[in-house]
Amino acid sequence: MCGRYSLTAPAEAVRRALGYDERPNLRPRANIAPTQEVAAVRLGDDGARHFVSLRWGLIPAWAKDISAAARTINARAESVSEKPSFRGAFRHRRCLIAADGFYEWKTEGGAKQPYRIVARDGAVFAFAGLWERWEKAADGMPVESCTVVTTQANDMLRAIHHRMPVILGPADFDTWLDPRTPPAAALDLLRPCPEDWLTAYRVSRRINSAANQDLSLIEPLDDSAPAQAQPRLL
Repeated sequence: MCGRYSLTAPAEAVRRALGYDERPNLRPRANIAPTQEVAAVRLGDDGARHFVSLRWGLIPAWAKDISAAARTINARAESVSEKPSFRGAFRHRRCLIAADGFYEWKTEGGAKQPYRIVARDGAVFAFAGLWERWEKAADGMPVESCTVVTTQANDMLRAIHHRMPVILGPADFDTWLDPRTPPAAALDLLRPCPEDWLTAYRVSRRINSAANQDLSLIEPLDDSAPAQAQPRLL
């Protein structure tokens, strides 16, 4: 499961990494949580990539109310092409969700310890996402929402958690975004990223509360040196 992540990089770095022309005013965010607006990219009718803000927690078009979103912040790669909540979006409405880190929790000493997982080079990366438009709101305004696709953890992350978001390489962005891509080819992209793409370090348990948003949340704890049994963890 991916339930919290960050996007603290400068707006221009995000734009270059995901390849869109718009220049939105993106503020650094250390603790992005479900139901919040998130930065995403999708293809427009002109065939180009465009920035869009989406609500995290996909609301299926057929849902009666937005409560469905609480159960759909993640879509499992193993069932995304078949599950009613996601199969339409998987075929026609795929997106990239911008991030520069995400959080998972590991039991240590009887308590849940959060880790921040980041690219080894500190770069912005993209989760494979799906988006949907819901048009049954009482005020008549459509709600555009999204979900993060998850898969089995790679060898590095498995020491912390058994699942991870699908992180796409830039060479796969166009294939994922293009609705003309055959479903089988899109499914082939939903795999763990190479373990040498990522590294992880312990962060404060203050990340547990979505009310905490200051950038000190992404700083490593003083005791976050590599453990001998887990040499890839910072």
